[in-house]
Amino acid sequence: MARHATYDRDTALEAAMNLFWTKGYHATSLKDLEHALSMKPGSIYAAFQSKEALFRATIGRYADRMAGDMERMIDTSPAPLAALQAHLRSLSVLSPCDRPSTACMLVKSLLEVQQDSALRALIVEQLDRIEGLIARALDRAQETSELPATCDTRRVARRIQTYIFGLKVQAQRETDPQQMTELCDDLADELGRLAQG
Repeated sequence: MARHATYDRDTALEAAMNLFWTKGYHATSLKDLEHALSMKPGSIYAAFQSKEALFRATIGRYADRMAGDMERMIDTSPAPLAALQAHLRSLSVLSPCDRPSTACMLVKSLLEVQQDSALRALIVEQLDRIEGLIARALDRAQETSELPATCDTRRVARRIQTYIFGLKVQAQRETDPQQMTELCDDLADELGRLAQG
């Protein structure tokens, strides 16, 4: 008779994601994972094969969540450019809350892993995926005449992604809510000026 898993995979992945997000991949030990997941080493390896495989699963989970939030924001708005502006403004109220950090897990992980590693390639792939969603929103903004046809949507998508990640890092150090709001407004307004051609 086959044995059934005695752990909740979703709960374990969430705990591992939060741990890797907080401590980083290399600084997270097996002991840390045992404690966070409430699992013995053998059970962790049986469930996830290796620390790297577990990390890969948490990167996928984080990226899926980020992409899902962005897709919902874009797909439910009749004005994609305005939706992206609203998203930039919403980052003014970032605080750790129930998250390990306001900074993006993908960016934190990218800065940590080796330049030529398979993990880096995985993270870059996920970053490209998010950038692609932003570019898709900008393409829609062109279709709805929010943006001029001459706008280079791929170039602007890279800029917006840089704004988003930069604001998440800035939220780690900014102690004045007014300054954070002004910064987000400035970037959103800059994006809005693209509509003027």
